Amino acid sequence: MSIPDRRTFLSSSALAAAGLLVETSRGFAANDTLRVGLIGVGGRCKHLLKSFPALPNVTITAVCDVFADNLEAGKKLADPKAFATTKHEELLARKDVDAVLIAAPDHWHVPLTVDACKAGKNVYVEKPLTHDLSEGAAVIAAQNESKRVVQVGTQQRSMTHILEAYKLLKAGVVGKVHKVHCTWNRNANRFQRGKEALDASKVDWKRFLGAAKPQDFDAYKFRQWRWFWDFGGGIFTDLMVHWLDVVHWFLDLDHPASAASVGDWFAAKGVWETPDTVQTLLRYPDKQVQVYFEGTFSNNRNGSMCEFMGTEGTLYLDRGRYEIIPDRGKKLPEAKSLVLGTGEKGLDFYDKPDGELLHLTNWVEAIRDRSKKVACPAEAGVGAAAGAHLANQSLRTGQVAVWK
Repeated sequence: MSIPDRRTFLSSSALAAAGLLVETSRGFAANDTLRVGLIGVGGRCKHLLKSFPALPNVTITAVCDVFADNLEAGKKLADPKAFATTKHEELLARKDVDAVLIAAPDHWHVPLTVDACKAGKNVYVEKPLTHDLSEGAAVIAAQNESKRVVQVGTQQRSMTHILEAYKLLKAGVVGKVHKVHCTWNRNANRFQRGKEALDASKVDWKRFLGAAKPQDFDAYKFRQWRWFWDFGGGIFTDLMVHWLDVVHWFLDLDHPASAASVGDWFAAKGVWETPDTVQTLLRYPDKQVQVYFEGTFSNNRNGSMCEFMGTEGTLYLDRGRYEIIPDRGKKLPEAKSLVLGTGEKGLDFYDKPDGELLHLTNWVEAIRDRSKKVACPAEAGVGAAAGAHLANQSLRTGQVAVWK
């Protein structure tokens, strides 16, 4: 699906244009236009925008980005009269913005979410919600005290086949789960420096840095910020968080008691600060569960998947299927397989079901009707990210990291 042009979004009513709609404690009426501001209009935001045409009565009234090229691209996808700025404070101060979609780098997720909630805006924020363990309490408090709707962008919580698999696991089909195996393996070269044709004068580098330590402009870091500790957290926060969120949801977990991790630079040595190949073992002794995750950029065996290993069988999950696999010598009464998408196992992305659209729809519906709940509120986002941060603590210290 191609990115829609601006006319796709021109659904705002005269009242919306005049800024006269008011959100009540019950939410917005179904026929009221929800006015959204975009903060961070890079690749991830543009991917999410592909789903916007299917969201009824939603329009983009403001865009914000520190990179001039992204800002111009965002303006083309918004209402012709949309406000554009490099300063998020100006966007959040506007009365014609009811909600914001935050797709900035990780180290900005909590500051932007907190500021948005304080400004009375509803929030859709990309994962991981936090960049550091210390940020969790503040973002949960901002959500709850403002009574705004906050959805964290772990879209698997809204995917129909994963919801069905959740019910099967809760029904005890695979027995008691003591071990979970997750992977996110890619064979992708993202390690080549020197290919970033980027004019530094088009970037507000100081604002991009935010609370990160002062440093000279680096086009590669600006493009590939996920692999540098000041801005991201590598494979654990970028990729493992997706499956760890599902594991926490399915098994009623909050955070691991300990993490034991290893990491190496087999392809990205001297380029990435974070390792390109990692493994971690997370322990949840109070629930008698171990979670093992592996990720690499040198081989795509198993791709992206999660296996819940129970006493009666295994529940296999990826973004396009689930399968119930009986354990040796066991017969499961509801053993079944559901395949969606292409049918190929372990793909990073599937269009069917469209997880982004389902997750955004859930967010919009919760804004319109406060009796409905978002699939992934701040509390869940904080818990999933906490596991990744603990894994990184172990990785960086070379010791088992223990929850304090």
